[in-house]
Amino acid sequence: MFNTQKPSLEELPSSTQLLRSTIAAALAAVAILFVIVLPAEYGIDPTGAGRMLGLTEMGEIKQELEDEAERDRILHGDGADQSSLLDTLFGLFVSTAYAQDSAGWTDEIVFTLQPGETYEVKLSMKKGAATDYVMVVEGGRVNFDLHGHGSGESITYEKGRGSRGTEGRFAAAFDGGHGWFWRNRDSSSLTVTLKIRGVYDALTQGS
Repeated sequence: MFNTQKPSLEELPSSTQLLRSTIAAALAAVAILFVIVLPAEYGIDPTGAGRMLGLTEMGEIKQELEDEAERDRILHGDGADQSSLLDTLFGLFVSTAYAQDSAGWTDEIVFTLQPGETYEVKLSMKKGAATDYVMVVEGGRVNFDLHGHGSGESITYEKGRGSRGTEGRFAAAFDGGHGWFWRNRDSSSLTVTLKIRGVYDALTQGS
């Protein structure tokens, strides 16, 4: 067994030194909270340093995404978000298919969304009626929700975040309005082209 020499009282930190160290650590923690954590996580920047470091914008984006996800859950229930990477890759195939198959579509809707703007297209459909669609996004990425409401029911068929395009088919789960809701979360304008064909009684659109 090795014997170690106990430190003398002179070598131990005094109560004053311990207090100073504690205060310094607390001040450092507060500085990190206000300069880094609050701006980066919540978009709150009381000192202005977060904006200079580019952290506040990060936090604001996080809060916007969380708020939008919460609104989606409240309006349409839980749904799996589409992978942005998969959307990007899939959008390339959709654009090609869209260009090659220009005939046979019943309706074509083209609209431009400025940053923060929304748009909606609804089809009046009977239960079991099916609709094919192709969506192409140019100039950016868009968030969208394909859903239905009516007969006291609601359903989400597909949701996308940062999408460049998609295509598919859905059958109305009940009588009512079934369609798309888009929101532009990019910092620049983008254009959405939607082509549809199927069995529906009426089509309404607007922001």
